[in-house]
Order: sequence, then structure tokens, then C-alpha cells
Amino acid sequence: MVRKNNIKEGLKNGKSYIGTFVKICDPSVVEVLALSGYDFIIIDNEHTVMDQETLTNMIRASDATNMLPTVRVRDGSDSLIRQVMDTGAMGVQVPVINTVEEARAVVASVKYAPEGTRGFASSQRSAAYGFMNAKEYAELSNSCTMVTVYCETLEAMKNVEAIAEVDGVDVVFIGPYDLSQALGVIGEPKHPKVLSAIDEIIKKVISKGKAVGTIASNGEEAAELIAKGVQFICLSSDLSMIAGLSKQFFEKIKR
Repeated sequence: MVRKNNIKEGLKNGKSYIGTFVKICDPSVVEVLALSGYDFIIIDNEHTVMDQETLTNMIRASDATNMLPTVRVRDGSDSLIRQVMDTGAMGVQVPVINTVEEARAVVASVKYAPEGTRGFASSQRSAAYGFMNAKEYAELSNSCTMVTVYCETLEAMKNVEAIAEVDGVDVVFIGPYDLSQALGVIGEPKHPKVLSAIDEIIKKVISKGKAVGTIASNGEEAAELIAKGVQFICLSSDLSMIAGLSKQFFEKIKR
């Protein structure tokens, strides 16, 4: 259900937050991450087979543990964004946003009038099934939900300053792996060309007064990104953490 968003306010005040991608379709994973200290989760509905019922239960677990739930949607279609928002997600993260027009369309899908064109209802989960005052719900939703757009193509890089200036865009999120593909070094997110592009994007977005987000593989990388001004950091993913720890375990076993 829609609620006050301390992270959105904190980003405006220069604070940094740590989250992670959730790919495992089990609400208990969300609870474990919250107990571990994560500020937010990005429920990955782009690269998983998660259905709508599971997505809703993941958001419930996040609400119960007071952790911010955002959802990476498959694309920027209005109907998909509206359905995710109605489940009670506090924001969406939309991949492959290349133009100002596309960014504006995402904001319009997330926000109610006068800020957007999201279809209005007040009996769904995000509005506490009708227990919230309809007008107050719409105002709270507009002020507290977050819009994150991805910069991960050459066209997006060219337009990133204008995209960052779009009213309603809260975070510009850099996708290192897709950037590696766009820059001709696919699968090499640490290639000098990619790292240089990331630094350039960070500077341009910050110059426009918006928060930057991206991915860190470990705590050391997260600290380096914070030092550069990145505020919305996705530290690995649930599956990557399991894989990494499993690898460490077996490296110490001789058999």
C-alpha cells in the first residue's frame, strides 16, 4: 500500500541508499534482505518468470518489513506500469529509456492527474482496498512513488541530460552490462570504455540535480560509487549472492 517514502526525500537531500535485485520468487527472501539491512529492493520482473500474484506477495513482504519495494518492469507500456503500481509498488524502474518523450510517458503512467494520466481507481491494494480517502490516496501516491529510468544505450547517453531534467524522474539508473553491449565490449562492464561512459553519465545527471543509480558487485565498489556521488546503489542480486557464497564455500573444500 502506498506510504511515505523516506528514500525519495533522502535522495533529494543527498543521502545514499543500498538495495539489491530480487529474482527469487519467494517472499522470505525479501524478509531476509530487510533483516540484513537493505534500504530497498528492486523486484526483477524483466529477467524472471515472476507472475502478478507472486509479485504482489513480494511487495507485501517488503511492506511488512518497512523496506522500499520498486519493480523493474519488462518495458514502459502504460498497462504494465499501471498494474504494477496498483499492487502497491512504491515505484518502477523502466529499461531502455532513450528519449525525453519516453521518460515523460513513464512519468505519466506512474502519476495521477495533474502530474500524469494513470487510470484512477481507489479499491485496489495500493489504495488499501478503498479504506483510504480517494483524494488523499491520489495525492500521496503522486508525492511518494518513484520513477527510475535506465540509461543503457548510446542514444540514452546522448540524451541523458535532457532525460534527467524531465519532471517526475527521480533516478537515472546506469545499466553497465547493456552499456558494454552498446559500446562494443559486450560482457565487459569493467572495460575502460564502459567505466569512462559511466563516469560521464554520473557527472551529467548530478549536474541536473537528479539522483544517479547503478550496480555494485561488492561493498568496496559501492563505497567507490558513493564517493563519486551515486546515491541509489544496487548491490548485486539475491541469486548472485548465493552463487558467490557457494563458490567461496567450495573453493575451500578439497575433494
